[in-house]
Amino acid sequence: MQKPPRIWVSNVNPKKGEVLRVRAQIEHIMESGLRTDPATGKIRPRNIVTRFEAKLGSSLLFAWEPGISIAQNPYIEFTFLARTSGELNMVWKDDAGQSVSAQKTITVA
Repeated sequence: MQKPPRIWVSNVNPKKGEVLRVRAQIEHIMESGLRTDPATGKIRPRNIVTRFEAKLGSSLLFAWEPGISIAQNPYIEFTFLARTSGELNMVWKDDAGQSVSAQKTITVA
């Protein structure tokens, strides 16, 4: 997870009650631990994204715990109602203990 996530929010300045759509994608190999390395014949160690969380301020909006069947470079899309302004913070964590985050400021009119 070396490159920054790609984030898109339908409207960062919504009216109260408006439905916002968020699209997010990270680059991650999503190695299941079930394949062998053709060069060495050894099993490649498992390293998948184990948790994704999206919070607006301190309120949890969405949480996802993907399994090994998710393709590499996982893409997630979710919606929420604009109620309050705040920092939309998204965090991905993987088996290797790495995490990456992205933020967008949402200002409700």
